[in-house]
Amino acid sequence: MGTEEKVAEASAWRLGNTIKRAEQALIAEKTRVLRPFGLTVPQYAALLTLSLAPGISGARLARLCLVTPQSMTTVLKTLESRRLIERRPSPDHAQVLVTRLTPEGQALFDRADAAAVAVERRLLEAYAPEERDLLRGLLDRAITTLSP
Repeated sequence: MGTEEKVAEASAWRLGNTIKRAEQALIAEKTRVLRPFGLTVPQYAALLTLSLAPGISGARLARLCLVTPQSMTTVLKTLESRRLIERRPSPDHAQVLVTRLTPEGQALFDRADAAAVAVERRLLEAYAPEERDLLRGLLDRAITTLSP
């Protein structure tokens, strides 16, 4: 038995391994479809969140995108250098920058979102409606079980 087979056999019972592989497959496919737009998955996630919640701070954006503030700072600097977003001081807090999509950013997001949504729809279509509900429920239970 080769190394790959030994590892696969030893970890087959580990649910975390299956969840991680599913996540990696989803991220890999989104990476593939976003590449023609010059976007990474974290950049796309930031644009998506900003399209839904314009004017939020980088710290709040990081929380909503489930990344560290340091990672979001890097993402925002890249998006700003490409003129896809603009950041301005908050009218309420001078030390806080609020972030919005530029018209160019909105246009790129709209095109990229169509490609990302197609990936999500393809994944959804692999399941019957009752299976989708069951899968969501099972994953929600996993999150609840593992959350502090």
